[in-house]
Amino acid sequence: MLQQELLNKYNVPVPRYTSYPTVPYWDGAIDADRWELNFQEQFRKGNGQGISLYLHLPFCESLCTYCGCNKKITTNHNVEQPYIAAILKEWELYREMMHEKPLLRELHIGGGTPTFFSPQHLEQLVLGIIDNCVLHPEYEFGIEGHPNNTTAEQLEALYKLGFRRISYGVQDNDPIVQQAINRIQAFEQVQAAMENARDAGFTSVNFDLIYGLPFQAKDSIERTIMQSISLRPDRVAFYSYAHVPWTSRGQRLFDERNLPDAQLKMELYRTGKELFEQHGYRDIGMDHFALPGDELYKAQQEQRLHRNFMGYTTQRSAILLGLGVSAISDTGNAFAQNEKTLHEYYRQVERGLPAVHRGYFLDEEDKHFRRYILDVMCMGKTGFAAQDMHILEEYSFPQLEEMEADGLLHFDHEGLRVTDIGHSFLRNICSAFDLHLQRKQCMKEQAFSKAV
Repeated sequence: MLQQELLNKYNVPVPRYTSYPTVPYWDGAIDADRWELNFQEQFRKGNGQGISLYLHLPFCESLCTYCGCNKKITTNHNVEQPYIAAILKEWELYREMMHEKPLLRELHIGGGTPTFFSPQHLEQLVLGIIDNCVLHPEYEFGIEGHPNNTTAEQLEALYKLGFRRISYGVQDNDPIVQQAINRIQAFEQVQAAMENARDAGFTSVNFDLIYGLPFQAKDSIERTIMQSISLRPDRVAFYSYAHVPWTSRGQRLFDERNLPDAQLKMELYRTGKELFEQHGYRDIGMDHFALPGDELYKAQQEQRLHRNFMGYTTQRSAILLGLGVSAISDTGNAFAQNEKTLHEYYRQVERGLPAVHRGYFLDEEDKHFRRYILDVMCMGKTGFAAQDMHILEEYSFPQLEEMEADGLLHFDHEGLRVTDIGHSFLRNICSAFDLHLQRKQCMKEQAFSKAV
């Protein structure tokens, strides 16, 4: 089957698999006491391997209408100090559960717009975290930044604190597209942000680019990609725009007639993939490209790539602890998401309680099928456990047989290997192991964006 025909066939709603089970299938509430006991037990078992921390800073000065993240729009920077105080208090609550200093392997600050915060407040936040930790010898610190408000002072302060990775939300350089998504930034501003990061000493710079935005065309996305490549970011995340106006109100501001149709969107993806590969970038996995010298590429080659709510990472830690409003934690056998409104988040933290409001405790079946999905996402292959064979034969193998006929993979009762063509369809392949999706097909159209 031709590549275009495959793109047409597999352009269906499927999850991005930053977790399994995926968030729409989590429980409506979570037993906070059970979560606390689970966290304590898993921390005791896994701290020797090291933990990851994700800090969610939700504030943005303006609304980017494409964005599906949890954010709070304000130009009032007086919100910075109370929010930092709340995160540090939440951190203390978890520190009390740990009974020993955590071994910190990874720290990532996301948003929102983390560079909304002043250098002094970022320093206060990071020091408040790491002063109570032992740093792993291979620790990695990263942050997300907006090219328009990331300053040399912020970058210098972060570098001194141990940050070496930054991800800039570029999205698209075309003025018409930028106007539609309310994300106005000149290419010169992106260039200055890149130069400032290099001058400060950052060794890994990522650009986020999105295809499928309003008014995008083949020639405009080529310009954006070539301009981006000219700055030589170490990594590029080339995301499909997820149009989910039923959960993201800002996306309701779009006239859907201005969105690329399915055929054009697939052409935009193929154009980007070809350009990145022609200019020396390697396809890491779903949505991600990296230069051969970058640690993400090395991790993929050495089969130690990992995936969590922060996306692909080189750090395989036992626990991911999310702090801040709407942040998500993963203990390996349970997920928990914090309160999604600032008011409720502040209220819970002030009461001295974990701010969790929903989550999921994995059973043995979940753990097995989660492993299959992570293996496919990170290594392009997996091996099957004999005890899962009856479930695999009922739910997974019928879909895998069709995908094998289309040239996406090879499989037998021992395991599966993704083909070169199949690497463009990882979400679809993983969906064959998503038992929650298979058993509740009625949720599919309402819950997820399309694969391309």
